[in-house]
Amino acid sequence: MMQGPVTTVDRRQRRRQETIEEVLGLATEIMAEQGVAGLSIGEIARRMGIRPPSLYVYFPSKHALYDALFARGARLLLEAMEAMNAALPAQARTLEEILLPAARAFVRWSVEHAAYSQLLFWRPVPGFAPSPEAYQPAVRLIELARARIAALQDAGLARADVPAGQIARDWTILVSGVVSQQLSNAPQETFENGRITTALPELVSMFAGHYSPAPQDRHRRSAARNADQNCQDKERDNGQCTPGTGPDSH
Repeated sequence: MMQGPVTTVDRRQRRRQETIEEVLGLATEIMAEQGVAGLSIGEIARRMGIRPPSLYVYFPSKHALYDALFARGARLLLEAMEAMNAALPAQARTLEEILLPAARAFVRWSVEHAAYSQLLFWRPVPGFAPSPEAYQPAVRLIELARARIAALQDAGLARADVPAGQIARDWTILVSGVVSQQLSNAPQETFENGRITTALPELVSMFAGHYSPAPQDRHRRSAARNADQNCQDKERDNGQCTPGTGPDSH
């Protein structure tokens, strides 16, 4: 007896979600054409063939629409960066080998999704600030970057004498600056041919040069890790060992 009402409710919920996705898709198109601040509820309604008040059933205000767009863009960017991280080689030899693919992925996505980038990285809408829920993917992206840098420090590929948060801050300034300069000065150019984006390898190389440990530091950290591993092996064989006390450990 419950099958009919449940099916009807599910159908209505599915239709509502499809309409929300249609609204967000059209909103993204309009922002790409007219800028984030040029987004208009009336224009979305016109393209959907409905009256503007009908949209308030799905978004009670224009800021609520911006909030949903922010959440969507942040989620898409996070997914792109997580996919990039998963594709990185397991054994990178240098900091630059890790950072350059990350920079390319972030900047490419941002240039190819300029409307979302304006909303995520700039403040083009007076009075709008994303809700904590919409901002959560961005928080996760920051955490991902800091965890990655801390792992690079542990692996001896990034300087350990600098806080991971500071390296993450400077990295954000670098890649966000490239995005901002490209979109501000030559938004019509592609990632491959942009006058700013093509400088990315050189900029990453300079950054990696500054934050890579000196060769002797890498050697000492590598020797210390090997000594610790040897200790773990000896402990399994009932031997005695004090980790980190080898001749190159300090």
